[in-house]
This record gives sequence, C-alpha cells and structure tokens, in this order.
Amino acid sequence: MKGIILAGGLGSRLFPLTKITNKHLLPVYNRPMIHWPLLALVEAGVRDIMIVTGGNFAGAFLQLLGNGREFGLHDIHYTYQEGEGGIAAALSLAEHFVDGDRCCVILGDNVVEKSIKPYVEAYARQKSGAHIVLRDVPDPERFGVCEFDSTGAIKSIIEKPKNPPSNKAVTGIYMYDEYVWEVIKTLKPSGRGELEITDVNNAYLRRGDLGYSQMDGWWTDAGTFESLLRASNLVSDREAIAPFTAGLPPEVEAR
Repeated sequence: MKGIILAGGLGSRLFPLTKITNKHLLPVYNRPMIHWPLLALVEAGVRDIMIVTGGNFAGAFLQLLGNGREFGLHDIHYTYQEGEGGIAAALSLAEHFVDGDRCCVILGDNVVEKSIKPYVEAYARQKSGAHIVLRDVPDPERFGVCEFDSTGAIKSIIEKPKNPPSNKAVTGIYMYDEYVWEVIKTLKPSGRGELEITDVNNAYLRRGDLGYSQMDGWWTDAGTFESLLRASNLVSDREAIAPFTAGLPPEVEAR
C-alpha cells in the first residue's frame, strides 16, 4: 500500500505564522508538524510515501526530510500542487505514484495519539473500495460528518454541516483503491470552489463499497491557532508517558 501525505495549501488561518513558512513545517511540540503523519504511516508499515505540497516553501520539505533516511525509508517522493483546489484535487496529483495500488491518505496537519495500523489492516481485509476513520468530536460542524440510518449504517457524509446529524467526524485518514481516480475526474467544484474529499467518500458510499473504523485515542488537526496549541499539548502529554517512536524500528531516529 502506498502512503500519501497532503501538505499543500496556504495555511491562511495561521497567518502571520505562515507568512514565512508552510503550515506543515510549524512545530507541534518537539517536531515539525509534518513529522507526525509521516511517523504514523511508517509505524503502520507503509514505507512507499509521497508528499503533496505547494506554495512558496515547498523546497523546505526536501531540506527538512531529504530522502527519509531518518524515518527508515529508502526514499520519499514529492509532487507540487499549484494553487488550492481542495483535498481531492491534491490527491489527484498522486495517481501516477500510486500506479494501480491501494493508498492510505493522511492530511499533513493531522496528529493522532495511537497507531493507525489497525485501520490500515482493516482496509487490507476489504476486497475493494474505500475505508475511512471516524472520531467523536465536540465540534463536528468543522468537519465532514456522518449521518446514520436506523440500522446504524452510514447514510451520507455531510461536509461542514450547520446542523450536524451526529458528532462522528471523518478524520483526515482515508484509504482508497484505484476507483478513486475515476471518481475524482467526475467531481465538480463545491460552493467553496474546491474538489471535496467528502464527495469522493459519498461516491464510494453510493457504490456500497465504503468501510469505516472508529478511532481509538485522541485525534486533532492543527490548522488553527487553537488546534495547533491543542495538538502541541496533547503530544506533550503523550510523549511524557509513551513516546510515539518507541514502537518504531531502531533505524527510525527518536529525536
């Protein structure tokens, strides 16, 4: 399975911090933000990874991460997104890299408490389709939110609803088969002018091919001042008890 980290965008909600750097290079406790999704993929056993970035500071990713040796990787692949077109538009740039394989996509500003390996393994057991990871959140209006039918199955996913039908948000971890590229090519920009990843997930849902897992442990994005501070505090508390790198192979430097 290939891994894709989406780390483009302008990070306007974190201005002026992002006036001189990419959002995903800002610190979350003791590491640059981009380290945490990268470590999550590596810990889950995903070793063939592409980073999709953009903006004026894309070269800083290469300067920071190099070929990934610090993470026990032979290489890291990079591609560049011009402008902002939404998560699905950024993902489309990785089609040639995935090359018919399955992929695990994680947003570059997402930080998780525990391993994502159980969700990757759950998807590996699916014969086809997509797999998303859900988490109960206190502010579901900020995310894509699941609506459930009377049987408890997902009925639809609504992007940033004013009146959320549940508190179960779709986290920034998505897994797809090769059908995803076909779906993305059919998408139209939303009212926000973006190609929405929620539309991709709903396409799989209509096809009857969308699996999901409920996340264990905390999860946060780090795309606002409040969530960036929250992420740093959560990571600080976790690292004091059980450093995330403790379960990684010895070639991954715990620094």
